Amino acid sequence: MVELLRRETGVRGHPENESFAEESTPPSCKCPGRTTTSSSDQYASQFRVLGQREALAPCGGDHLETHVVGPGVVVLADAICDRGRIAPGDDRINEAVASASLDVLIAKAESAQVLRVIGEPEIQAGVLAGQRGQLDPEAVGVDLEPLVIGVGKGEHILASDPTAIMKHTKKVIYLEDYDMAVITGDKAQIHNLKDKKRPTQKAELLDYDNEQAVLGDFPNFMLKEIFEAPATIRSAILGRALADRNLIKLGGLESVLGQLKYIDRIVIVACGTSYYAGLVGEYLIEELAGIPVEVQLASEFKYRDEPFSRSTALLAISQSGETADTIAALKKVENYGVLRLGIVNSVGSTIARMTDAGVYCHAGPEQAVASTKAFLAQVTVLTLIALHLNDGQTKRFKPLLEELDDLPAKAQEVLDNADEIKRIAEKYANYRDFLYIGRNNAYPSAMEGALKLKECSYLHAEAYAAGEMKHGPLAMIDKDFPTFVIVTDSPLLEKTYSNIQEIRARGGPVVALATKGNTAIKELCDDVIYMPATPLETQPILHAIVTQLFAYYIAMSRGYDVDRPRNLAKSVTVE
Repeated sequence: MVELLRRETGVRGHPENESFAEESTPPSCKCPGRTTTSSSDQYASQFRVLGQREALAPCGGDHLETHVVGPGVVVLADAICDRGRIAPGDDRINEAVASASLDVLIAKAESAQVLRVIGEPEIQAGVLAGQRGQLDPEAVGVDLEPLVIGVGKGEHILASDPTAIMKHTKKVIYLEDYDMAVITGDKAQIHNLKDKKRPTQKAELLDYDNEQAVLGDFPNFMLKEIFEAPATIRSAILGRALADRNLIKLGGLESVLGQLKYIDRIVIVACGTSYYAGLVGEYLIEELAGIPVEVQLASEFKYRDEPFSRSTALLAISQSGETADTIAALKKVENYGVLRLGIVNSVGSTIARMTDAGVYCHAGPEQAVASTKAFLAQVTVLTLIALHLNDGQTKRFKPLLEELDDLPAKAQEVLDNADEIKRIAEKYANYRDFLYIGRNNAYPSAMEGALKLKECSYLHAEAYAAGEMKHGPLAMIDKDFPTFVIVTDSPLLEKTYSNIQEIRARGGPVVALATKGNTAIKELCDDVIYMPATPLETQPILHAIVTQLFAYYIAMSRGYDVDRPRNLAKSVTVE
């Protein structure tokens, strides 16, 4: 099927995919046609194509055949009905594209797509690629995915996320709103349907290190990325946390320093793991900088009609920078006149380009679907932002700067205890339910820990604030319902001890994550995992490494593919 697709259109499926095709003929055309679809090697799933072929010129034997190939991508093959009228590569293709009905672009997929266009002279098909925003989603009922064009040697690669193509090329072109790209052979021409005079974007270089995308001695990417925690934290603070100068330097925020002085409220929008990082950030920013923070799920925020003042800043967090709901949240406020900030890992991504300013995570490529090191980088960056907004006004400023320098070594200490975490995890691998609890900023750590267990091991896991146990969760506790308690050093330690006693009194097994040196906890729990002492503000970073390893070893014990959990995609680029 891949060869048939390549031979007929000059487009072949990504070499690591299995592409497929189905017969389709538009009602206005008597010519035989083919609607093709393709799936990404990184987020493989079958496309549900809503759009069909449509002639670029009045159909009467004089048109270009089009092939819908996923979200916003259409392959333009030879003029099937009259090959002599418009030849492949002819400049009139561009003219046809410029005047074509935008209905050609209406195609919705359930996943990203990766295609290559071969620059063979005898084939030389065209590809029409459209970026989200060129159609009114409410008018046509679709929302196109973001698109990036990888520029290779004699070929182009289309994807919704640059990490899917970085092993083939580091040279990419990001499509902006209302952009349309016409790719013929080894040439890509960009047209903007709204501003025809706008200069064409130049190709950019991805800054990812290919070595980071190679497994090396690790059995899978998830474990490799968990073990990259020390390097991830170090990269996030490098050149930013300057303890010797008692200074936080965030170059990505320098252009908006004047506006930040007048911000009296921050709304954080994110999805999934990034949302839990935002919840940690809420504690950090409110307690260190004294600025009220509200954290909302981007998928809910975009449909709300809440008051928004000019002194409010919107902070979007996303690993890929292509999360559809988070992009929609940014679009919602683009005419509000508010400051839009971003924390993303992917340089040049849609969110990075949409925001007024922001901070990159510098975590490097993350291959496993379940986010691990990106969460650590996001929380580290949020710590830097909180300290930056504080501007040295708290007594904790200097100690936290110094702690950030020490944190990579403490992360390594947690990793050195992986065998013990594995032993305990395997003991609980056959349970079907898990409760995670914590207080203060350990509560979002519990939420993230429960998510990791769900993602990787397919076990039912939920998180509660420990103080809420009497308000419902205690009813679930019995000998078959273990609880993972995050009970690291804090002013609320004794209160969490009381929660553990309540659980044990009802026969529930308890696994505790405690600070090294806490011997009293052993009398209260069935099993204890220790981590190094660190201030309350930086504890969630070490919490995450432990809960990631715990989820990983349970999933591996159950025989699951931790890199590609069922039903999930790495970048959620559709609603």
